[in-house]
Amino acid sequence: MRPDDPVARALTWATISSSLSRAVFFSVSVLFFTRVAGFTATTVGVALTVAGAVAVGAALGAGYLARLVGARSVLMATAAGQGVALGGYLVVRTPVAFVVVACVAVSLSSMQRTALATTIAESFTGSERIEVRARLRAVTNAFIGVGTGLAAVALAVGTRPAYLTAMAATGVLQVVSVVPLRRVPRAVVAPSSGPARQVRRSPLRDRTYLVATGLYAVTTMQFGMLTVGVPLWISGWTNAPAVTVAVLLTLDAAIVSLLQVWAARGAKTIRAAGRATARGGVLLAVACGLYAAATERSVVVAVTVLTLATIAHSLAEIQSEAGRWTLAFELADPTNAGAYQGVSQMGMAVGTMLAPLVVTATAIEHGRAGWAALAALFLAAGLSTLWLAKRHSARKTPA
Repeated sequence: MRPDDPVARALTWATISSSLSRAVFFSVSVLFFTRVAGFTATTVGVALTVAGAVAVGAALGAGYLARLVGARSVLMATAAGQGVALGGYLVVRTPVAFVVVACVAVSLSSMQRTALATTIAESFTGSERIEVRARLRAVTNAFIGVGTGLAAVALAVGTRPAYLTAMAATGVLQVVSVVPLRRVPRAVVAPSSGPARQVRRSPLRDRTYLVATGLYAVTTMQFGMLTVGVPLWISGWTNAPAVTVAVLLTLDAAIVSLLQVWAARGAKTIRAAGRATARGGVLLAVACGLYAAATERSVVVAVTVLTLATIAHSLAEIQSEAGRWTLAFELADPTNAGAYQGVSQMGMAVGTMLAPLVVTATAIEHGRAGWAALAALFLAAGLSTLWLAKRHSARKTPA
């Protein structure tokens, strides 16, 4: 909560505020859009899909923007802009306006993640970057849990004023997250502090980095599997009660909060990152098998199997994310950190956009066969990342 480094401390407090905002938004937004704003579920789905597609380009562009004006400036501007965009949801009345606001809000969120990764890349070195990134993720999950509890109050009241208040709070919390970011020294993240004519590699021509990013996009679909696929699977294919969804999501947040820093400490080199990502792929395959096994079981057995699946899924999450951070930082050209982190975050945006479609088209449509396909996909991505990391390390090792 209060790391000694001033930059880490500022990022921690900014993360606390933005995590509370995200938690409230995730909890109440869909019901607000349909029950209060009056949009159909189809309109909401189309708007968020279009916004996700736009966010792919925004993530990449933010990296190049950070190189021009500084990651700190981009981080502050996107946090403030996202707060305003979230407030825009309160006043939209037409589907077209809703799509526009969604595109702005989701794109700024994507740009904010790129700017944060760039700030970490430029402010810290080596294993320090992975440690800071892991701590921020632990803080994120902890305060998403807190924010979900706050949102439960609005959901319990269930009135229009309660929903409006909750949605307004998401915007305010995002704007508040800008305040601690002012303490980040401008010189730390300024791109002009290096040699004026230093040659920079382009991430768009770096095949190793692009392949790593593509493999990460596949692995990123695990988040959509947990937040979209698992709830649909539980409600449509198992005998587990609906409340199981909330319990499993809480369990995942707790595991990540407690163990993410530990996992990151075992993935501080490129080879170690490859092994961590491979372990994540194996654990995701195990989780898929357990999710599939929960169908056609009694309530007690189904809940038990789903709990074991979530534990495997959560352990996979912390391993694969730890590996991804190291690869995203260590494979990048340090003189062009913004552009490289923009490409990395673009991979996350692509995976996030595709996840609902892929998960529903496999597991939810085809049951156990679909889960098997997802297991093979995650396993292949994890093992391919391990091969890539070993190949890169071997190429860099002197004869």
